[in-house]
Amino acid sequence: MEREPVAMGHHTKEKGDLAVFKAEADMASQGWMILRPMTEHAPFDIVIYRNCKFLTVQVKYTAMRNGKIEVKLSSCWGDKHGTHLVPIDCKIVNVYAIYCPDTDKCYYFRTKDFTKQCWVFLRIEEPRNNQSKNIRYASDYTFVPDP
Repeated sequence: MEREPVAMGHHTKEKGDLAVFKAEADMASQGWMILRPMTEHAPFDIVIYRNCKFLTVQVKYTAMRNGKIEVKLSSCWGDKHGTHLVPIDCKIVNVYAIYCPDTDKCYYFRTKDFTKQCWVFLRIEEPRNNQSKNIRYASDYTFVPDP
């Protein structure tokens, strides 16, 4: 008996969970041991370990728009007091993992490499204006960077 695939809703939690699962599988395939915090309130989603090195990882689900993925280097949550936006602390989060459903791939970068920016743009498609300077291609960010 063949099963119907479960449709992905638009709920933020479902997208975040999918991104974490995809990133965990991808990082495991790259030889990293995956460690999960025992709380959802940790300032990171995953800890990875390899060669006596631990890295904390924040995972984001980001769809492609205009040929690129855009990642805001902050955490956002809501409670009875409103919406809260906090910049990522590079001393706590070592690596960002971005899952893009349009490519079904994960992209990784060290947070310390982008400490002076609020946004990171990774280009998936060639720019329409053929610009080549200051372009970060997502294909250059498919492996977890060494610590």
